[in-house]
Amino acid sequence: MKTYIFILCLACGHLVVGQKALDTLYANGDKNVALFFPKPIRQGIAGAPHFVFTYNRDQGQYFGLLQAKEGPESNLLVLTEDGRVYSYILKYREQLPRLNHFIAESESIGTEVPLEVSEPSISGGLDPTTLQRESFEAFSNWLLGSKSERLAGKRKRGIGLQMQKIVYHGEATYLVLEVSNKSGIALEVDYLKVYRISGTKGKKASFQRRELEPLHVHGMPLKVYHGQRLRFVFVLPKFILGDAEKLQLELRERKGDRKVVLSKRIR
Repeated sequence: MKTYIFILCLACGHLVVGQKALDTLYANGDKNVALFFPKPIRQGIAGAPHFVFTYNRDQGQYFGLLQAKEGPESNLLVLTEDGRVYSYILKYREQLPRLNHFIAESESIGTEVPLEVSEPSISGGLDPTTLQRESFEAFSNWLLGSKSERLAGKRKRGIGLQMQKIVYHGEATYLVLEVSNKSGIALEVDYLKVYRISGTKGKKASFQRRELEPLHVHGMPLKVYHGQRLRFVFVLPKFILGDAEKLQLELRERKGDRKVVLSKRIR
C-alpha cells in the first residue's frame, strides 16, 4: 500500500522557509463561504474539527465551501490539480465580511513535490499532541481518497447515513462515513454519536449501550444541503467487537426532529 506526503517548494526547489503572511478567511455555521480556485481542488485540509471545508472528492471542481463553529482560530491547506498549494488562517465570526472568494494563482504559497512512502507519514519536531493530530489528518485524507465501499446504510425521511469502511491503523479505529440528503430541506447536523452495543433490548435481556468518544473527527459537515453526499472520518480508540456486540451510529438534526440510527454487527 503506497501513498504520498507533500513538501512545499519554492520555484527554486528549496523548502519554504519564510513565506508571506497568510490571508484570513472568516466563517460561521449559518452561511457557506465559497472559495473559487483557478484549478480543480484535489485536497483540502482544515486544521481543527470546528472548521469544515467540503468539496467534490470524486470529481474535481473549482470551488469548495467553508463553515465553522465557534472556537479558536485554525488554518486551511488546499492543493489543486496543477500542484499549487494555498494556505489561509481561519477564524470564526458571526458577521461575515465576504461570502465569495475568487482566488488567483498568485496567492499560491508554493508547489508540491511528492515523495513515495510506505504509508502516511508526519515528521518535523512537533509536540506529541500535534503530531498525533497530524497523523490522524494524514491517514483520514488517504482513506477519503481511496475507493469507497458500503458496509451498511440507513435512510429515513430523505436523510441517509452510510458506513463505508472500518480500518485499524496503529492504536486507532477509523470509520469512513457518508451522509446524504434527498429530503428537499437542508440538514443542520447537531451531532453524530458512535455507540458500542451489547445484548438485545427486552425485559429479560441484558442490554448495554456505551458511547465511544472520538479521538479526532475529520471533515464532518455542519450542514448538508439537498442533493449533497459528503464523506468524513471518525477516529476512535482501537476496539474489537465481541460476537454479541454491534456498532451503532446516531445522527441527529440540530433544529428539527429528524434522526437516523444505523446499527452494524462487525465480524
